[in-house]
Amino acid sequence: MMENWKQFDLFNPTDEHKLLREMVRNFVQEEVEPQAHAFDKKEQFNLPLFRKLGELGLLGITVPTEFGGSGLDATAACIAHEELASSDPGFTLAYLAHAMLCVNNIAQNASAAQKARYLPKLSSGEWVGAMAMSEPNVGTDVLGMESTAVKEGKQYRLNGRKMWITNGTLDEQGTPADVVWVYARTDDRKSGGKPKLSTFLVDRSCPGYSVGQKITDKLGMRASNTAELVFDNCLVPEENLVGSEGESLLHMMKNLELERLTLAAMSLGIARRSLDVMTRYSDERHAFGKSLHHFGQIQRHIGESYAEYRAARVYLYDTARRMDLNQEGNRLDSDGVKLFSSTAAKNIADRAIQVLGGFGYVGEYKVERLWRDAKLMEIGGGTIEAHQKNITRDLAKDLSQLTHI
Repeated sequence: MMENWKQFDLFNPTDEHKLLREMVRNFVQEEVEPQAHAFDKKEQFNLPLFRKLGELGLLGITVPTEFGGSGLDATAACIAHEELASSDPGFTLAYLAHAMLCVNNIAQNASAAQKARYLPKLSSGEWVGAMAMSEPNVGTDVLGMESTAVKEGKQYRLNGRKMWITNGTLDEQGTPADVVWVYARTDDRKSGGKPKLSTFLVDRSCPGYSVGQKITDKLGMRASNTAELVFDNCLVPEENLVGSEGESLLHMMKNLELERLTLAAMSLGIARRSLDVMTRYSDERHAFGKSLHHFGQIQRHIGESYAEYRAARVYLYDTARRMDLNQEGNRLDSDGVKLFSSTAAKNIADRAIQVLGGFGYVGEYKVERLWRDAKLMEIGGGTIEAHQKNITRDLAKDLSQLTHI
């Protein structure tokens, strides 16, 4: 038994995972890395490159093969996000919004007919998906959602605005995402009581669905498009309701765990690349007749970064190993790993800039972009304060979770 444990690879548990990592890493070196700086600088989403992810089977990475996907697990999703984000976190965020927030939600929660209609085109890259939850006046407090959907015969009339939507627009002309997973209230707000949130699949065939403003001049993640989505008397066929009215919280909680896990994987990619850059630079750069890595100040930056990176990597892949995509139950560690990894990535990127000095402050050496991109990890997909709240509440309910392994 001990011999089998020694042979176990937490980060590439099967040959399929190992081959996946090699494939994505090669794609990153050949296709992603050469364009990363330019598209960040232009604040543009590289849609042609994104569609190539479909050819690799990545856009439907967790989708059952019967619907055109790859049928892989949470570990595979982490591998893809880690490798892509080590080069271009902005591009990877667009990938996550499509593959995790939209596509995986459909794969896990939609009806067979809805899966058959949407998943093949989303998995191939013919269509690009998004998820719309946040609103101009509502962020983490989803129960305060203001968007409404009213049943009228065999359709729903959807009204509201959604904010900060990654892939909300696909280009400079304001073309909206092909498919959006949308949350809205289906209760009478005047009646009081607990809000009833419902889920809809809105596509370009639905009149009244459009892009409001494209959000530009962001601190980071500039290679992904962020936009406001407008639903102005948007007519949605009743068959586009996912499940039954009032089931959105079930959909949210189930998918949020994978979202946070893969955001942590993105943080890991940022941390790894930042550590690689500062270590190489400290070996090549000389001061006072010695390589920088001979100096204690530099050793502290590199040593602490390596320890945090390794801790984040083990936490990430251990959580992925135990995550069942078909059911919820990993909130404590999906919150925990994102909480730890997001701040670690930001700090490691910050140390990399410090090690490189003036060179770290310019785009050529990559780490200033990684530092800008890393900050979103502490905000998107749940703020670090939300994770702290969730972890505290979950432990208060069941302290045995401290020794569940």
